[in-house]
Amino acid sequence: MQDNNNTTHFGYETVTTADKAGRVREVFDSVASSYDVMNDLMSLGAHRLWKAFAFTRTGLRLGDTALDLAAGTGDLTAGLVRQVGKSGHVFHTDINAAMLTEGRDRLFDQGISSNVSTLQVNAEHLPFQTASMNCVIISFGLRNVTDKPAALAEMARVVKPGGRVMVLEFSKPVLKWLQPIYDAYSFKVLPALGKLVANDADSYRYLAESIRMHPDQETLREMMQNVGLEGCQYHNLSGGIVALHIAYKY
Repeated sequence: MQDNNNTTHFGYETVTTADKAGRVREVFDSVASSYDVMNDLMSLGAHRLWKAFAFTRTGLRLGDTALDLAAGTGDLTAGLVRQVGKSGHVFHTDINAAMLTEGRDRLFDQGISSNVSTLQVNAEHLPFQTASMNCVIISFGLRNVTDKPAALAEMARVVKPGGRVMVLEFSKPVLKWLQPIYDAYSFKVLPALGKLVANDADSYRYLAESIRMHPDQETLREMMQNVGLEGCQYHNLSGGIVALHIAYKY
């Protein structure tokens, strides 16, 4: 959520909109080298299942073009490459240079290079032509964007008619009994893991706070509709801890 007085949220802290991008960059500069290991530890491997489910909903075919925003270490990019094949193309993008470097190196190690472009971009100002992508996806990154409506509008702009915009993101648990367990895990266990594995408890405390400040399922669905996307649906995963929103450009 962005306030009208040029302030926004950085976790539970209120900061100026001009400062947020820099603060987020510091977080991901700090965690880039341990990001994938921490993802496995934090989610007990479930993030791989969440992403696998997203792959089944992309609608991508051989020869298509896909845009992976906040792509970071590139695990989602690699899956999209397999879907579009050698005749297609995937843009591996992120605002954070350290995360992009990690991702580019990992993609190269997998032999993925000829049909991938790694670019440092701001999701609020995409350097792509209108109606140029068959699928645009942002995975666990929208909550870190300063101006979420602007980013969603850009995603809607660059997707082709008939294409899909997808947001895979932490959301709000729909099971009441799950909330206290989830809160205890987020604010006690995650910072401790961050300290142990990445020597950085503060960054993982921010990540837990940023999840709580992110729009819930219905609010995000309305935000996607407000930028001209249609038929928006969402799937709650792991009891709503994560949600996959899918909307279309007709």
